[in-house]
Amino acid sequence: MIGIVDYNAGNITSVEHALQYLKADYVLSKNPADLKNADKIVFPGVGDAAYAMEQLKATGFDKFLKDFHASGKPMIGICLGSQIVFDYSEEGEVECLGLIPGKIKHFSDLLKINGVAESVKVPHMGWNDLEISNGGSKLLDGVESSSDFYFVHSYVIQPEDETVVKGYANYGMKVPSIIEKDNLTVFQFHPEKSGKAGLKILENFVNL
Repeated sequence: MIGIVDYNAGNITSVEHALQYLKADYVLSKNPADLKNADKIVFPGVGDAAYAMEQLKATGFDKFLKDFHASGKPMIGICLGSQIVFDYSEEGEVECLGLIPGKIKHFSDLLKINGVAESVKVPHMGWNDLEISNGGSKLLDGVESSSDFYFVHSYVIQPEDETVVKGYANYGMKVPSIIEKDNLTVFQFHPEKSGKAGLKILENFVNL
């Protein structure tokens, strides 16, 4: 059974629809106790990192996600859920879950460093393809290398260890878009909104 974490940070309905399409057994809940017997966890989210962390702490999902991660069972994070698994986010200057070492930085600042800030619009919004790196991920099995995925974000994942990055998008710079460490894989894009390729990723997760 898959547990979907509902912590008032949006993006739940599209994830539900994708899992329903795949005929996956899942439970959606705002209460960590309802998900304690889950075999896998989906951690979605859109919006502000500081608000999301407030909600996680208020609901007890912060401790739940840390404990679930420590159990070694599979987890995926999507969009905002891909960012706040790291140590710290500049969005609201907030300490995050610390499941993977690294920080979340504003896109505009990184584009300035790369000398392309004037020519690239932020947020990074729309369809973009991926460059697979560091051996990719088992969740990409059956996904064609030229596949496009749907992005909406203004902040960028900056992991301490670059070898955990399994896929980049190019948008004025290399944008870490799939990060995988141990039992946790996170996607900066929205697989549940990315058509056939995104559904294949979720199907691979369901079938782990």
